[in-house]
Amino acid sequence: MNNPIPLMPGGADRLLLMETFVRIVEAGSLSAAAQQMGGTQPTISRRLQALERALGVRLLQRSTHAMKLTEDGVRCYERAKELIMQWQAFESDMRGAGDEPTGTLRVVAPHAFGQQQFIEPLVNYLKKYPRMTVEWLLFDRPPDFIASGIDCAIDVGPLLDPSMIAVRLGDVPRIAVAAPSVLDGGRVPQEPEELARLPWIALRMFYRTEVALTHVVTGEARTIGIRPRLSTDSLHAVRAAALQGLGAGIGSEWLLAEDLAAGNLVHLAPQWEAEALPVHLIYPPARFYPARLRRFIETMRAFLPQALRRTTGLPAPADRRDA
Repeated sequence: MNNPIPLMPGGADRLLLMETFVRIVEAGSLSAAAQQMGGTQPTISRRLQALERALGVRLLQRSTHAMKLTEDGVRCYERAKELIMQWQAFESDMRGAGDEPTGTLRVVAPHAFGQQQFIEPLVNYLKKYPRMTVEWLLFDRPPDFIASGIDCAIDVGPLLDPSMIAVRLGDVPRIAVAAPSVLDGGRVPQEPEELARLPWIALRMFYRTEVALTHVVTGEARTIGIRPRLSTDSLHAVRAAALQGLGAGIGSEWLLAEDLAAGNLVHLAPQWEAEALPVHLIYPPARFYPARLRRFIETMRAFLPQALRRTTGLPAPADRRDA
C-alpha cells in the first residue's frame, strides 16, 4: 500500500499541494505564487517541500536568481495539471450545471473601459455570486495568462493571438471630435479631407499618421494623412487633450457622449465614422472551465452589446442621413 502524502499544518491535502506546485511553475517563482494564492512565501515553500517528500523526488532546482524544473518536475507538472482539471470536471458534474461559483477570478481590462463601461456588469456578477471575489487589473498590454495567473481578459481591437479562445461581446463605435476652439469660429468640417488641415491627437494603438473613415450611409471609405501634435496610448489622454483644444482626435462614442451633449466637443464630419473596434473576452484553451469563468462570460455577454452603444443619442449609422 502506498504511503499517503503527509498533510501540511492546517489540513492541506494532496490536491492543494499539486495546485501549489502548478502555480509555482506557472507564476515563475514562489513569491509570485504566494501573491496569486493569497498566502505567504514560507507557506508555499513548505507545501513544495511536502510534495517533494511525499513523492520522493526533487521537483525544482532553485538558486538565488533562478528556478528550473527537474526532469521529475516536468513530469509532475504535466500530470498535476491533468489531475487538477479532472477533479474540477468531476466536482462540477457532481454539483450539476447550476453550481455556484466560488473563489477568485483574475481579469485584465483596458484602462478606459475597465474604469467605466465594464464596471456595471462586474458589480452585477459580484452581487449575483456572493462567494466570488474578483481581481480587476487594468492595463492595455496583452496579459501573460500563465505567469500572472490571469483567468480571462477583455480585449478591444483586432485579435493578436489566434491561440486564445475569443468570445465576441460587441463593437465600439468611434467618431472624430474636437473642441470648438480648434475650429476657430469656422463651420464644422463635413468631409474627411477637411480634417487633414486640423492639428491632431493620435491614439497610437489604432492610428498614428493617417485616419480611415467610412460614410455611414453609402459605405464609401476614405483615408487622410494627419500630423499629430500629441501621440499617446491612452484614450482618456486623447479626450482630455481634445477638451483642452489641442486638436482633433478619434474616440469611442460612449466616452465622448457627455462632452458632445454639453457642447465641450463637436462631432467632426458627422456622416463619417472610424471603423468600430471589436470587443472580445479572451482566455486560454482548456479541457475544463470553472464555474467562476463560465458565469462571468455569461454576465458579460448579456450586458455589453447594449452598453457599448450607450452614447449621446446619435442615431444608429443606418438611420443617419445627409442634411
